[in-house]
Amino acid sequence: MNDLTFTIGHEELVIRQRWEVVSIINDILVAVWFIAGSILFFQESTTVIGTWFFLLGSIELLIRPVIRLARRVHLTRIGRAQTASEGDDDF
Repeated sequence: MNDLTFTIGHEELVIRQRWEVVSIINDILVAVWFIAGSILFFQESTTVIGTWFFLLGSIELLIRPVIRLARRVHLTRIGRAQTASEGDDDF
């Protein structure tokens, strides 16, 4: 069996963890906006605010790839490219 070993410096590990946390928070916000918007659609009087929550959820969905791009740029600036073990959809 062949094992692969990857060496990640402390600074790179900290950066990766921070961006992962930002991505997780963003994903939670997407869910919150869409759940709140769905609940608000049950009453006709709250449909407008529900629509705004759906818009916020959609904006959060746009922010996800921006977070991934910012993470990649940040790691490139410190001289570390994406390792072979990472996927594009990891966080």
